Amino acid sequence: MRIAIGADHAGYVAKAPIKELLEARGHEVIDLGAHSYDALDDYPDFAKAVAEYVAASSADRGVIVCGSGVGASVAANKVRGIRASVCHDTYSAHQGVEHDDMNVLCMGARIIGEELVKEIASAFASAEFSGEERHKRRMQKVFDMEANF
Repeated sequence: MRIAIGADHAGYVAKAPIKELLEARGHEVIDLGAHSYDALDDYPDFAKAVAEYVAASSADRGVIVCGSGVGASVAANKVRGIRASVCHDTYSAHQGVEHDDMNVLCMGARIIGEELVKEIASAFASAEFSGEERHKRRMQKVFDMEANF
């Protein structure tokens, strides 16, 4: 799977271990920055880059790390076709994909530590949309909402 990854200054340190883990599990990781620490950078820039990459089908999924994960999620969800969510536990990370076809994972490096960040990213990357009728029906309602706004 191709996974785009991005992080602002608050998530910068957490990005490398995620990238290493995903690559070790056989995923192709596209690093969209930050490529160096800059305390003045802005999370929307990295959220936009990852979200647009996923929306354009240049990557199957995306991972964004900022301070809380909230800003990245809010920004990424502004891109049509993106279903981003903050996940700070493994259950939400895999269930979000399985039931809600989540395609961008957002995490807060100031909220959770490095080991949990890696476990959550792994759960997200290994999950697959269930394809169950009830989940497809619900997702169609989400797609309809997006098309009308």
